[in-house]
Amino acid sequence: MSAIDDLSFFQQVATHASLTEVARQLGLSLPAVSKRLSQLEARLGAQLVQRTTRRLSLTAEGTLYLEGGRPILRQLEALENALDRRHAELHGRLRINATLGFGRRHLAAVVSSFARLHPALELQLELSSEPLGFADDRFDLAVCMGPPPDSRLVAVRLLDNPRVLCAAPAYLERHRAPQQPQDLARHNCIVLRQFGSDYALWRFEHGGQAYTHKVSGTLASNDGEVAVGLALDGHGLLLRSRWDVHEHLQSGRLVEVMPQYTPPPAHIHAVYPHSRHVPRRIGLFVTHLKTMLAERLPYAALT
Repeated sequence: MSAIDDLSFFQQVATHASLTEVARQLGLSLPAVSKRLSQLEARLGAQLVQRTTRRLSLTAEGTLYLEGGRPILRQLEALENALDRRHAELHGRLRINATLGFGRRHLAAVVSSFARLHPALELQLELSSEPLGFADDRFDLAVCMGPPPDSRLVAVRLLDNPRVLCAAPAYLERHRAPQQPQDLARHNCIVLRQFGSDYALWRFEHGGQAYTHKVSGTLASNDGEVAVGLALDGHGLLLRSRWDVHEHLQSGRLVEVMPQYTPPPAHIHAVYPHSRHVPRRIGLFVTHLKTMLAERLPYAALT
């Protein structure tokens, strides 16, 4: 640890007067925080705090270290703020990949608002029928649904993405709504063929138990918007992300069925290659993404 890191750490110790609270704030274990404080005291050759069962109190040496260090930390913060302002305008290029439906409905607007904030930054949004990899270095960042495609990528969760089984009222007037997964055998299921997955296997959870049912039907598509349209026209049951059918559920054009059986979610992530120095444009865009998507889809915002 650097001397600056030690100063910042000790300032937290002095502020909270509790190693337990410092551990919670830093996301560390209590033994790790206690060890770090002991190492700092050993390096300085002075006892900085008096430890009691209830609180910590500063020794004379601890007070001297704290008061002398505060101006240094303030000067460092002012210097970093000045550099941030100097480089506030983003430059370069940011290449983003996303799937067609979510990209059209939501990401295009987010990219547009980010472009207004950073007019000197070149932004490229490429939409594809399925997620594209980073192997050929075509993209800097991707927005994907479900588990991140590669554990070597950095993944930032943007939204919760529960899925819902639904149908149009007209279909349910002709066919009794299913009550449990085995009832799906009696229904026309609209199958969405996407991302090379086993699209005809619909999975659910209920009471701690997992259920898998192989569905069939007379209609299938590789496009989510088409599949939703078929469901709206009363052709059958559809298993879809809530963000894609939320407005239709709210209006009553689609109705959720079998709600006690929960399909596994496919949470939405921003992913990008791991690097010791993440470009500032990526970090700021991910922050902007989280903020804007939470505003556009408040029912899916992280809690």
